[in-house]
Formats: sequence, structure tokens, C-alpha cells
Amino acid sequence: MLYLDHAATTPVRPQVLEAMMPYLTRWFGNPSSHHTVGEAAAEALADARARVARVLGMRAGDIVFTSGGTEADNLAVKGIAVAAMLQRGARHVVTTPIEHEAVLESVEHLARVHGFEVTMIPVDGNARVDPDIVATALRDDTALVSVGYANNEVGTVQDVGATAAVTRTRGIPLHVDAVQAAGWLPLAAIGADALSLAGHKLGAPKGTGLLAVRGRIPLEPLLHGGGQERGRRSGTEDVAGAVGLATALELAESERQADAAAVAALRDAFVARVLAAVPSARLTGDPVHRLPASASFTFAGTNGEAVLLELERRGVVSSSGSACAAGSDEPSHVLLAMGVAPEVAQTAVRFTLPHGLREPLDAVADAVAASVAAVQSGM
Repeated sequence: MLYLDHAATTPVRPQVLEAMMPYLTRWFGNPSSHHTVGEAAAEALADARARVARVLGMRAGDIVFTSGGTEADNLAVKGIAVAAMLQRGARHVVTTPIEHEAVLESVEHLARVHGFEVTMIPVDGNARVDPDIVATALRDDTALVSVGYANNEVGTVQDVGATAAVTRTRGIPLHVDAVQAAGWLPLAAIGADALSLAGHKLGAPKGTGLLAVRGRIPLEPLLHGGGQERGRRSGTEDVAGAVGLATALELAESERQADAAAVAALRDAFVARVLAAVPSARLTGDPVHRLPASASFTFAGTNGEAVLLELERRGVVSSSGSACAAGSDEPSHVLLAMGVAPEVAQTAVRFTLPHGLREPLDAVADAVAASVAAVQSGM
């Protein structure tokens, strides 16, 4: 079985498990405890924080460990916006309709509970955001702009540097959801004031993540209690998880440039073969500005779920889009925002490739063609 759904989750890397193991066994202490076992845990937590900060080009004190990307997005969007509301009466946020549900639902919460106004920046047919349109949306009472670095469904990469230049001019914090970008794109010096990551996209365990937020940005915590994470995220820290995330992030960053170039070349060849073999296939997302490991298609006149079943019969595991919207059979909100018709959006299939891939995907492309043909012949 060939697993090509790495945007959903990845296996834990052996080096990550090895790095975590001492803090699950011998040095299992609570890092807030004032004894030898607790102090060893605290030292490991501080080391993990510093290592993450180095990769991100931020200060160790900017790193808040979380339970994953969803919590990190919630903390960024709600925490920064509510703090701005409390400090200066700001009640306006700017985002796009193609963001992950963790961002969109957080924005909806701000509107419903706190009376925020929301401006949704439209995207073009390739899911790209125009920074000039972002600039026109900014107001004196804008609390936050939140834009994803790379889209989880179609792989489109945004020009976050240009967006950051716009927000910086107005003194408005920019949150960047970099969950899908980590390991494939540069993370340091991109201009973000806050940045979200999830460990399980990088070869760390599920339940690990972080929000990097610059110390000058006021942040209202979501979780209250013992004041851990400098008062920004209470609760006993997952030391082993933090060590695992730091290890995975360092490994991914060290391999990033070589890996991205090699995987992108294999991805391009795969896309070309699918488009040549399947007349109804259409690549979704930006053909140039996209993640190296992402290939997403629609197959008009089919059913995406049926194509997935046929692919799995042929030994290929992929997906119809985001795995994060539990139980949803609605057309992708990302594709709809790009202008794709609902009936076509429901034919979407996404392939997301692993780090370290070096073998051609010709057999997978042929399996796609056979699967689409099988579905079409049965309809």
C-alpha cells in the first residue's frame, strides 16, 4: 500500500521517537516541580523551545507549545483579536475564505460572541490572495490579519512577505498558518507576527504543536490555570512532545531544500502524466506557486469518493481534500471560493507526497487513469 495523504498526517520519525523516549520514562517529571526529575524535564523543555526558535528565527520566549495546529490557530486568532479588543477597542479581522476550519471557526466565534466584523479577502481561480486587496481591507480598528502560508487542499502558496509588508505599514499583527508549509518552505524571516505549526505533519506525534508569537503582540490566553508557557497557555507541558516536535522540525529544516527540489520534480512528472492520460482531469491550485509535495485534481463526470475507493483497490491511499472537517460530505469550501462548480468540486482528489520520495510516480498516475475510467464506466 502506497500512502499519499501526508497533508493529513505523517508517521513518527524514528529519530523523533528516540529523542522523546527519555522524557516518557526516566525523566518523566513535571517541569514545574522543584526537584531533580522536574528540573531535568524543565531543562529539556527549555532546550526544545530554543531549538524551535532558532529554526523560526524568533526568540525562545516567543514559542508557546500547544496540542496541535488547531489549538495554535485558535490561540492566535482569538487570543490576538480579543487582546486588541480589550486594549484598544478593535473589533475587525481580515482573513480569506480558503483558510483551515480552525481559523474560519475562530473568526466566526469572534463575530458571534464578541461582535467582530469580518472581511473575507477573495482569492483568484488558483487560490492566490492579492496583497493589494488586503491593503484596501485594513482599518484603524483591524485587530488581526490571518492568512495561510500554503493551502492544505490545493497546495497554493501565498506571498506572505508581500502581505506582511502591507500589515507592517499599518501596525496590524499578521498571523500565518504554516502547518502545511513546515518542512517544505522557509519559515524564518517571512514577516509573520504569529505562526502556527503542527507536529504530526512533520514526523512528530499527533497532539503536538506550537504558536510562535512575538513578545510585543498582546495575547489573551484561551486556557487558564497554573500560568505555564509564560501565562499564555496553562496546563502541565508535554515535555516529550515538545522534544519530539523540536527534533522533527530541525530534521525537516535540514533536509528542506534538497527534499523540496527532488519531490517537486517527481510531482511535476506525475501531474503531467495524469493530465495526459485523463481527459477530464484538471489541476487545482496554482500551477507554479504550490507546495512541492501537493498535486490535486478534479475529475468532472465522476465521484471523488468512488475514485478514491478504486485507487485504494489498486494500492494507493489518497484523499478528497482536508481530513480535518470531521464527517463532512459537502463540496470543498476552498474549491468553491476558487470558483469551481459544486458538482465538480465533489470530484476532487488530493495526492500529498512524503519527504524523502525519490522514485517516479508513473505507476500511481496509471492507477489514477484506470480508477477514473472504472468509475466513469460504472456511472
